[in-house]
Amino acid sequence: MNLHEFYKNKKVFITGHTGFKGSWLCKVLNMFEAKVAGYALEPSTDPSLFKIINLENDMRSHIGDVRNTKLLCKTLSDLKPEIVIHIAAQPLVRESYKDPVVTYQTNVMGTVNILEAIRKCDTVIHFINVTTDKVYQNNEWEWGYREIDTLDGYDPYSNSKSCSELVTGAYNRSFFTERNIKIITARAGNVIGGGDFSIDRIIPDCVRAASKRNVIAIRNPNSVRPYQHVLEPVYAYLYLIANNAEGAYNIGPHYEDCITTETLVRLFAKYWKDAVWEDVSDTNVPHEANFLRLDSSKIKHDFSWHPKWNVEQAVKKTVEWYQAEDPAKMMERQIEEYLHG
Repeated sequence: MNLHEFYKNKKVFITGHTGFKGSWLCKVLNMFEAKVAGYALEPSTDPSLFKIINLENDMRSHIGDVRNTKLLCKTLSDLKPEIVIHIAAQPLVRESYKDPVVTYQTNVMGTVNILEAIRKCDTVIHFINVTTDKVYQNNEWEWGYREIDTLDGYDPYSNSKSCSELVTGAYNRSFFTERNIKIITARAGNVIGGGDFSIDRIIPDCVRAASKRNVIAIRNPNSVRPYQHVLEPVYAYLYLIANNAEGAYNIGPHYEDCITTETLVRLFAKYWKDAVWEDVSDTNVPHEANFLRLDSSKIKHDFSWHPKWNVEQAVKKTVEWYQAEDPAKMMERQIEEYLHG
């Protein structure tokens, strides 16, 4: 399918557009000539990808909190989009232990609010709720979780995203079935890529340390995660919408690209000259899953979607972005390479 042709001139509304993944998504949609509008808080990091590539000049950017029902409903009603992509969230596991109330308010009630806004807007045809691989009840299986497995995330972040999925299902059954709105929940694995400056994420931590010639400290070297370049889920979201998908879909790398944190850091050090690391494992930290893999057979079967870049390519592209003289041009180049390579 020609996604450029599908999205050209379509009105797309994105919550969380000022974040890392939201910025990549907006950039891709701009290149597809969509009419992009976003609703989010100011960027949570400084620097931020949103500011670095001057996205606010290329779209309609609305600053607001997804917990603000009235403002969110009014913004969506005024814009009258055809497609809504909900990314806004409190996205960090460790932060959710520090402030579980804000995490639940943002991730659960934020979902309620965007769905309520859609209920009151008659132009929306597609809605995709971007959740996470961590929505599943984690049994420390070495095989990948499937869409039919139990939703019951362990920590406040993971559990709030499980609740977000349940809210989406209830609204769909109660309000959207008769309107024939296509509702998707997308469960993506861990994303890496240029422009992520978040705290408590392994690649940004690596970049901060390596840039200052400090030792990279790894707290969970043996944790297995489904690492993938951010363009993989971004493309998959747009691909699912364009193909009128409905229901839940996992979006993750091939099995062999589900690797340990130590392996990921070794790959980073391969491409970032002089980067060094050390194991600083600490058992006295909040619980995080050890083994976490996704089974993406469903999206592969239903729509012939497959990851394009393996994990080593993803790390290489990530390092290239951070070391680029012109990050905005590097971003455009990488998108073109991904779409047409």
